[in-house]
Amino acid sequence: MRRALLLGGRRRLRPIRRCNWETSLKALASKPQTSVSLRGLGEAGKEHLRLSRGDAREATTALLSIAGFLRHELPIRLARRVVELDRLPALHEMPSVKKVREWYARSALEIQEAPKPADATTERAFAKLLETIYERHAGVLYTMAHGAYELRENYEGAFEDDASIHSFLDSFYTSRIGIRMIIGQYLALREPAHGEDAVGLLSTAVAPARIAEDAALQARHLCERQFGVAPDVKIEGRTDLDFEYVPDHAFYILLELLKNSMRASCEASPEDPPAVRVVVADGEANEDVALKVSDEGGGIARSDLRRVWSYLYTTASRDVQARGFSGGGSDFAGAPLAGLGYGLPISRAYARYFGGDLTLMSMEGFGTDAFVYLSRLGDHDEPLP
Repeated sequence: MRRALLLGGRRRLRPIRRCNWETSLKALASKPQTSVSLRGLGEAGKEHLRLSRGDAREATTALLSIAGFLRHELPIRLARRVVELDRLPALHEMPSVKKVREWYARSALEIQEAPKPADATTERAFAKLLETIYERHAGVLYTMAHGAYELRENYEGAFEDDASIHSFLDSFYTSRIGIRMIIGQYLALREPAHGEDAVGLLSTAVAPARIAEDAALQARHLCERQFGVAPDVKIEGRTDLDFEYVPDHAFYILLELLKNSMRASCEASPEDPPAVRVVVADGEANEDVALKVSDEGGGIARSDLRRVWSYLYTTASRDVQARGFSGGGSDFAGAPLAGLGYGLPISRAYARYFGGDLTLMSMEGFGTDAFVYLSRLGDHDEPLP
């Protein structure tokens, strides 16, 4: 089973002293962030796994090094998001967003106040703290999406095209991917490896064709639940390809694109939706592994292409949006096929996190092609906001 990057539970938060809270957060937010790369994460993970097969003391030293970096870096990243959020008009006043602010502020201060990992005992205690924070933040994406929904409800679309809010949300979610990635990688390295290709959350043999098959199966279930039918998915090109990447990131992107294509195909031809094609392209000299998801679902109007990347825009009715939030949850678990308006911009943030990208080309009246570029070099630093 895939390690869940986005799932988790909720726990009751204990009261926290607010004396000097804001001062501490502002001081943390003023410090510089330190970016990591896919290659750097992979090399550190492989070194730890190598040491763990030999001298346990050396393996502990490697974990202490990673834990020390996280104890320094995480409070800075979390505090920056809190300070930036406070500067936004309207959105920071929404109840759901206030809840996220509380989570981020609390986590930043708890990590800062934690004893520095100096031996196996303090390292285990620090890992336990990060497990709690990882779980606490599991619903951030879902809760912030609810904040955008609250904003739409309160201001009737007044902020739909607000560039400052969109820019903040893009930075916020990119930062969140990074926070989840470095915490998840550290925690995963402390567990037994799941397969010979696994390096924490990374894999040295990510097969896009196989991931596309898994994503197509899940998207098909969602599509059949909503429409009673689902188009076939044909996977073509370099189906034998594998490369080093984060499988969960690739899966999330392909699932969102296939959900969109299946939905469009079923709405265009309810009785016999045309097949969706996934093409995998790669060559020895290629900078990226490129994938194309093509459908014949009628396309997107050119005037709407810009809006599909907005976190404040959705084509779903208010009833559909409300149903998406009615049961609570963690980052879209159990959400409907469409309605929350976050699929494409979040997918692009995942693609860009390690130097890739996601673009759309549409032919209104025919269909849409989505192009995913995943960096195969692994030496791009995080695009830290």
